[in-house]
Amino acid sequence: MKKLLVVYSSMTGGSAQMARVAADAARSNVEVHLQTAVETRSAEVLAADGYIFVSPENLGSMAGLMKDFFDRVYYDALDQINGRPYALLVCAGSDGTGVIRQVERIATGLRLKAIAPPLIIITHAQTRETILAAKHIAEEDLRRCADVGAAFAEGLAAGIF
Repeated sequence: MKKLLVVYSSMTGGSAQMARVAADAARSNVEVHLQTAVETRSAEVLAADGYIFVSPENLGSMAGLMKDFFDRVYYDALDQINGRPYALLVCAGSDGTGVIRQVERIATGLRLKAIAPPLIIITHAQTRETILAAKHIAEEDLRRCADVGAAFAEGLAAGIF
């Protein structure tokens, strides 16, 4: 059975919700490993057949713990995971494109293949209070995340990617 690794970072819960629903939607077709960026090691990256990366946008960039994850696994994975598929989910207050640029550059270096356009969920958190508050992602947006997970798993299981 194909293995899908879902790696996420979340301080206020939005990215965690998005990662969980994508992982749950993928479970019927592939073996899914849902892990925080902090706990994920190179061995798990090398063992997976595909990846969903889920990051909040912090100060216009990917979360520091996601960057730490990529820093720790990059050189072990370099030239070992060429051509493997990935998808990106971003939980952003207003934009999310900074996260996309950073992850796409890393994915290019690792020679990963995007299977879908990045999905940005906008929370409209713009004040100190709303940025730091626990996030509750709308059902419609969670369905969009689940759709990415389900489509990824179907394609991975069928050998399309």
